[in-house]
Amino acid sequence: DAEVTGRCDLQCEVNNVNHHTDLNGTDRLIVRRGQAFTLTLHLQSGQFELGVSTFRPCANEASKTKAEFVLSESPVENSWSVVASHHDEYSLSLSISSPPNACIGRYSLSFKQNRSIPLEDFILLFNPWCPGDSVYMNDEDSLSEYVLAQDGLIFRGTHKSTIPAAWNFGQFEPGILDACLRLLDENPKFLNNADRDCSKRCSPVYITRVVSAMVNCNDDKGVLTGRWDNNYKDGVSPMSWNGSVEILQDWDTMSCKPVKYGQCWVFAAVGCTGNFLIRVITNYLNFHCWVESWMTRPDLKSGFDGWQASDPTPQERSEGAYCCGPVPVRAIKEGELTVKYDAPFVFAEVNADEVCFIKRKDGTQEKMHFTAKVGEKISTKGVGSDKREDITHLYKYPEGSDEERKVFEKANHQNKLLKEDTEEGLNIKIKVSQEMKMGSDFDVFAVITNNTPMAKLCRLMFCARAACYNSVMGIECGSKDLLNVQLQPNEEKQIPLRVIYSKYCHAITDQNLIKLAALLIDYGTKDAILAMRDIYLENPPIKIKILGEPKANRKMAAEISLINPLSESLDDCTFCMEGANLTQGKIIRDVPEAKVKVYFCPTKAGLRKLVVDFNSNRLRDVKGYRNVIIA
Repeated sequence: DAEVTGRCDLQCEVNNVNHHTDLNGTDRLIVRRGQAFTLTLHLQSGQFELGVSTFRPCANEASKTKAEFVLSESPVENSWSVVASHHDEYSLSLSISSPPNACIGRYSLSFKQNRSIPLEDFILLFNPWCPGDSVYMNDEDSLSEYVLAQDGLIFRGTHKSTIPAAWNFGQFEPGILDACLRLLDENPKFLNNADRDCSKRCSPVYITRVVSAMVNCNDDKGVLTGRWDNNYKDGVSPMSWNGSVEILQDWDTMSCKPVKYGQCWVFAAVGCTGNFLIRVITNYLNFHCWVESWMTRPDLKSGFDGWQASDPTPQERSEGAYCCGPVPVRAIKEGELTVKYDAPFVFAEVNADEVCFIKRKDGTQEKMHFTAKVGEKISTKGVGSDKREDITHLYKYPEGSDEERKVFEKANHQNKLLKEDTEEGLNIKIKVSQEMKMGSDFDVFAVITNNTPMAKLCRLMFCARAACYNSVMGIECGSKDLLNVQLQPNEEKQIPLRVIYSKYCHAITDQNLIKLAALLIDYGTKDAILAMRDIYLENPPIKIKILGEPKANRKMAAEISLINPLSESLDDCTFCMEGANLTQGKIIRDVPEAKVKVYFCPTKAGLRKLVVDFNSNRLRDVKGYRNVIIA
C-alpha cells in the first residue's frame, strides 16, 4: 500500500520535447491532445486511487471539461485514461492519454484518496501530429513551416511587384502562449457562458471563429484597433510592425486595451501567432491579407477538408460579430456559396468585378467593368524557403476556362461571363519603366492602339496620384491632358508621362504606391476607354552583415546599413530590429548615423530571421531581413 505525498514530477522536458512544445520552454507541462504524456508520483505508506483531470476555469462532465478515470491496463481509445508504467516502493510512473478531440486550454490535475490532492497545472493544445486530431497533417516539412517556424514572410507591394516583408510571429516567445489563452477567455462567448464556450474548444472551427473575432476590437476586448486614414500619431503605424510579439505582449500587459494600429496584414499575422496549422495569404487586386487554417470539416459534407480561409480584419459582421470564416478554400473554387462560414464574402474577395464610374461635365455617368482583375497572384510563403508560392489555382479556375464558367453559373455571376474581352476597336494600356525607385524620376507610358479601318481623333487624360493599397486616392503627382490625339488605322502610339520625385515626395504614403489612370475618349463615338495600374516604388535595400560566428547563448553582433537614395537629408531616422529567439521578444531600436552595430544573444540554435525596419520623415517603412544560422 502507498499514499501520494502530493509531490509530482511532470517530466516537463521529456514530455514537451515529445509533444513538439519545448520551444515554449520546459519549465511547465505543455502537451498535445491525443498523445500520451508521463509523470512520476512520489509515494509514502498508505493506499491510493486515481484520479481527476479538470479543465479550468469551469469543469463539467456533461460539457467534456471534466474527466474522472482510474488506472487501467492499457490506454482507452478516444478517452482520458491512465496506465502505470513503473512502480516501486517510493514512486509510481504514469502514462496519461487524452482523447484527440479533447478541449484545448489549461487543465488542473489532481488525485483522489480520502481527499483530493491537487498537482501542478498543464496546458493542452491541438495536435497536428496525431492522426485522430482534426488538424492532423501528414507532412513533416509543412508541420515545420506552419507550426514550428517562428518567422515567415508576408507579401506586399502590387501584383506586378510582389514585395516579401519578414514577420516575427514569435509564438514561442515568453508570455505569448499565455496571451493567446487569455484571448480565448476574454471573448464575449466565454464571458456570457463560460461552460458552453469551454465545451466548444475541442473544435478548431470554433476556435478559428473566436480568434478571427478577437484579433480586432470592434465589438469586444480584442487585440488591435484598425485605422486606414494615415493618422497614427497616438499609436504605431501599421507599416511599422515587424512582428506579433510586442502587439500581444502590450495587449496582455495593458489589461486587454486594444493596441493601435493595425491593417489587414497585421490582423492576419497576429491571427497566425499561437494558433494551430495556419499561414498568411496575400491577395492582389484589390490588395488584402487573410489567413488559412488546416483542418477537417465534419460539420460539412465530404470534400471540404483541408485549408480553410478566415479573415480577422473587421469588415462586416458574421453571426453578430466582426469575424469571417472559416470557409473551405475548395468551396470558394467550386462556387459553393451556401457553405458556412461567410463563403459569399470570401468568394467576392477573389472574384469580384471592379467597377469604375466616369462622370461627364453634363452630370451623366458611365459605368465601366473590369472582370478579370480581382484575385490575382494569391500568394503565401513557400514551405521551407523564402520563395513566393502562388496558390491562385486553389481559389479559382483559370479565367475564361469551362470550369470557371460552371462555377460562376453556380454562383449566379453570369454577368461576368457574358463580357468577352476583345482587342477590336480602340485599346489603351499602361506600360511602366523597368526601374522605379524611391527618390528617382521616371517615365510611364499610355499605349494606344487603333484596331479599326478608319482614322481616330481622341482626347487622352493621363494622371498619376499617390494611393493606398485599399485604393484610397491621394494628391496628384503628375498629369497630362492631350486634346487632339490622332491615330491612323492600325496605328499604335506611346504617350509618356514623367513622374518627378519633387512632386510625389510629399504626396506618397508609407506604402510607396502610385495609381496611374489613362482615359481615352473617342470624339466620333463618344466612347470612353479606361486603363489603370498601380505601381510600387522600390525602397533601397537594408544591408545586414553578421559579425563572427553566431552561437546559441552567446552574445553576437550584426552590422546594419542603408544608403539614402534621396536628394535630401533624412531626419528622425530609426532602425527597429527583432527576431524569434534572437532579441528575447523585444524590439531593439537604434538611431543610425551611417551604420549601426547591434548586439543580441540568440537563445536557440537553428535557422532564424533577423528582421529590420527603417523609418524616417521621408523614407518610411523600409524593410529588410536576413536568415541567420545559429550553431
